[in-house]
Amino acid sequence: MTHSPASSSTPPPGPALPTLPAAPPPPAASAAPPAPTSTAPPRRTAFAEAVDRLRAAATTEPGRLRAIGALLALLLVAFGAITAWQTTERATAADDVLHSSQPLSSDAADIYRSLADANTMASSGYLAGIQETRATRERYEADVRTTAAKLVTAAANSDPGSPSAATITKLNELLPRYKGLVESARANNRQGFPVGGAYLRAANNLMQNRMLPAAEDLYQKENQRLSADYGDATPYPWAAIALGVLALAALAWAQHRTYRRTNRVLNRGLVAATAATTLVLLWLVVGHSVARAGLNGSYAHGVRSLNVLHDARIASLKARSDENLTLVSRGAETKTLKDGTVMDAYDWAYDQEIGTLGETLARAASLADDPAGRGPVQTANQSMKVWKSRHVQAREANDSGDYQKARDKVIGAAGARSQSTGACFDNVDASLASALTHETNEFKDAAQGGRNALTGLPVGSAVLMVLGAAGALLGIGRRLSEYR
Repeated sequence: MTHSPASSSTPPPGPALPTLPAAPPPPAASAAPPAPTSTAPPRRTAFAEAVDRLRAAATTEPGRLRAIGALLALLLVAFGAITAWQTTERATAADDVLHSSQPLSSDAADIYRSLADANTMASSGYLAGIQETRATRERYEADVRTTAAKLVTAAANSDPGSPSAATITKLNELLPRYKGLVESARANNRQGFPVGGAYLRAANNLMQNRMLPAAEDLYQKENQRLSADYGDATPYPWAAIALGVLALAALAWAQHRTYRRTNRVLNRGLVAATAATTLVLLWLVVGHSVARAGLNGSYAHGVRSLNVLHDARIASLKARSDENLTLVSRGAETKTLKDGTVMDAYDWAYDQEIGTLGETLARAASLADDPAGRGPVQTANQSMKVWKSRHVQAREANDSGDYQKARDKVIGAAGARSQSTGACFDNVDASLASALTHETNEFKDAAQGGRNALTGLPVGSAVLMVLGAAGALLGIGRRLSEYR
């Protein structure tokens, strides 16, 4: 039996068969196709495009004219606005000087003077005793009423919670206490009780140590407010002036440029704008110079004199009160000087105040700028000299133990008041009141003149500069129409 041969894994010898290349793998189903490359320029912002348009427009003459017109209009409107703002501030401050701060300063001085005068009248009435005149009593009551009324006015014009308001409250609380002590002194004196002198000294201590210092503090604060208002009203408006000069320079340049390109001498719109700007600038400089001169004059010849005269009047009142209390206390209050000398405290205080009166009268005479102002001050000075000589006589009588003679020399004997120190005090007080009236009128005239110099300037400058801006735009518009 024949069998076929078994197959083997080894191929038979012979030529090799060609090998086919391997096929590439198919792409993955999840792979995204590559994004096409963009060649478009990036998108620009609206601001950048607007800048480019403006730059392109500025390269043409119409575009340049539009830019010049816009710049001129902006300058002129800004000049008018700054002028109106600064002159309004100064006019308001000048108005405050005239109608607010100076009257309040005078009211504060009147509070001080009324308190000092009430104290003087109280001591004078005590010395007179049952012979106290009705005029002395009525003057005391009038001083108390004046103080109360002025305190009400000051309270209405002070800021709540301010130091001035606290001072006014303090004076309102102390005034009834003072009046009660004076009434107690008067009642005991009329009954012949010596304790009346103690009540009067207590009233005087309350006045000298608490009420008058508080009134002086209020007076100083109102003077500070007055000085601040002067400081706001008088400085030159440099910002407005500089802007006005810049606007005029820009208008001159624009007209020169127009002349070089057109050979036309005048552009009506630009000429009108220049005229309006020049008018406002001159109005601003001249008006403020006049206002400044008036306000400075009101301070130099009004406020300064008023302050000195108020000081003189207060010194005379305090000297008179101390002179009266010298006889009331009869040595109960003493003061030891540096050299060991012991003096009556009220007599020593009189010497200090009468010295202050002489100094302030000399200053008031130097500040007075006309005979009407110097005359009352000279009269007061002469009366003060007579007062001092009569006071020496009263002191000698008192030191020698002749109390009645000293008393008559101070308050005046029956039918002989004209020979007393009281008559001299009355002459000093009346002369100073006359000088105060004159200086107050001078202040009002000068301050009113300064305030009036700014009348209409804020509104007028704003209106004229709006018209000037319109003229500049019309002038530039006339040139633009030549390109259409």
